[in-house]
Amino acid sequence: MTHPLTPAERRALDAVDDDATVAALTALVRVPSVTGTAAEGEAQHLVAGWMAEAGLEVDLWREDLDALRSAPAFPGSEAPRDEAWGLVGTGPGGGVPGLVLAGHVDVVPVGDPGAWSADPFAAVVADGRVHGRGACDMKAGVAANLAVARALHRSGVRLQRPLAVHSVVGEEDGGLGAFATLRRGHTGEAAVITEPTAGRVVTANAGALTFRLEVAGRAAHGSTRLSGVSALDAFAVVHAALRELEADRHERREPLFADEPLPYGISVGTVLAGDWASTVPDLLVAEGRMGVRLGEDPAAARSAFERAVAQAAAADPWLRDHPPVVTWPGGQFASGRLPAGHPLAAEVADAVEALGGPRPAVGAAPYGSDLRLYTEAGVPTLQYGPGDIALAHAADESVAVEELLAVTRALTVLACRRLGAH
Repeated sequence: MTHPLTPAERRALDAVDDDATVAALTALVRVPSVTGTAAEGEAQHLVAGWMAEAGLEVDLWREDLDALRSAPAFPGSEAPRDEAWGLVGTGPGGGVPGLVLAGHVDVVPVGDPGAWSADPFAAVVADGRVHGRGACDMKAGVAANLAVARALHRSGVRLQRPLAVHSVVGEEDGGLGAFATLRRGHTGEAAVITEPTAGRVVTANAGALTFRLEVAGRAAHGSTRLSGVSALDAFAVVHAALRELEADRHERREPLFADEPLPYGISVGTVLAGDWASTVPDLLVAEGRMGVRLGEDPAAARSAFERAVAQAAAADPWLRDHPPVVTWPGGQFASGRLPAGHPLAAEVADAVEALGGPRPAVGAAPYGSDLRLYTEAGVPTLQYGPGDIALAHAADESVAVEELLAVTRALTVLACRRLGAH
């Protein structure tokens, strides 16, 4: 049942500043905060200033990277980094925050600049969309979170429980920032991560494990290639085995992934082989990602991968005596999900309906995110945010302004209801 808006909710909605929300997004996009670079810290300091203006108590700290990396549950990382900044803003009131709005300020590299229609960090606003790297994934979500805090502060509504806004770095390569934030003791009764969900409420994520394969060959002159063994040909045997493993892992499907054709995909992202055009390559190094099923122990997924590679090698005359080496560098995303029966998904949907929107569908996402870190820490969490993941990490990434503002309003209503606005 959809509940009508209360006077306090209407006051908070009236205080939402659309122009300021779009301006915050464009300012954030113009900070080239690629994962692992110093610009991550620049973005965090920018957001910290906005949090203070929104009446939040700001905790901005330099993270102890050595301590994080040595922690038993460290989620892994891929990008080299010399620093990382944590940032949390907490609203007035005592006790554990009744709602956490969380997002990350780091972005992936732009790839080929020539594939973009404009400077990836220019934050061009055109045709009702904000364009630029990170506009969709997920600086629009960060801007929405800040807009909610700003509206609650400006409206003068009183809250029975505090709001918390988490801004993190390092999400794109494992989740270092969220891991550090939770270790610092910042928690909440429930959390919404405003990753792009295209209008859906995402209550579960598959996991993703970064793997590295080293496949040996035997060098020879290219004119006498039969006297050598190409590492590329040897890798083809392993790659075929990974395709079979991928198919086997999709025989049992989670109903939440009804619309996802390959929720646990195994993808090879980089392949490096050879050092001379006329030499048979004697080493191939491949890196990629392996999907983790909902509820699956990442250790079990790694074992399945290593077993498939070993079995393929055992059946091949060359690989039998030169087994591929499998290692697991970089991000290690477990799966995660909102506990069954938790009311948060219905509360988000009710907030959308209260504003006249269609009730959002509930589903799962095939990629890893910080959701699993929050749920592992005992914070029931889902994803709901502006943008479409299909545009993330792509050239000409963008987000619709209308969607940004609609999500901001829905989250404002959700915050009022969860935090007891009056």
